[in-house]
Amino acid sequence: MTMEKVEAKLVRVPGEDDIQKAIKGTAHVGISQRTHEEHLKLWQGYANKTNEIRKALVDLDTDPAKANQIYSQTRALKANYAFALGGYKNHNVYFDTLGGSGGAPKGDAEAMIAEAYGSFENWAADWKTTGIAGRGWAYLAYDFEDQRVFNFIGDSQDTFPQWNCALILAMDVYEHAYYLDFATARAKYIDAWFQVIDWDAVNKRISMFRRG
Repeated sequence: MTMEKVEAKLVRVPGEDDIQKAIKGTAHVGISQRTHEEHLKLWQGYANKTNEIRKALVDLDTDPAKANQIYSQTRALKANYAFALGGYKNHNVYFDTLGGSGGAPKGDAEAMIAEAYGSFENWAADWKTTGIAGRGWAYLAYDFEDQRVFNFIGDSQDTFPQWNCALILAMDVYEHAYYLDFATARAKYIDAWFQVIDWDAVNKRISMFRRG
């Protein structure tokens, strides 16, 4: 029996317009236009590879006899799909929530952070420590089961976030995000990043899942 194939749904590949807020909103804290332009190439790469893998999955031979946990086409495509799609989504949030006026949050973000960490200062201290301890990412996500936010650590594009959570803020701490401007001084980059969080964008992301 021939199985009907479903056409692959492709993600939008980001362009120059998607980094303009970051370029305009971070130069004064030392995060340069060149850093964002080089970063965009990586973001685009994750989008393109996500689309490439989605197309390949449409044509995947789903005969279980051909699947294997050591190596198989299914394993290769699906393991790398998680990495590609994770990188795409992480960067969506990173650039969406970058280029604001920083400072302490207002609205829902303020209330959620205060509930989970006691104060913005407590949260910020934990966030900076998380960013320094992570190999690639720090994530602020809302856990629908706990009904609280939590600062997750990420060593890669697809490591450590948990099920049933909504990502509302992401900080890239791979060296490509800061090396041109801060060399190996990641802590200085994080201090600069704090000054340009777009809390309005964070609150908008919160409102998206709260509508449900």
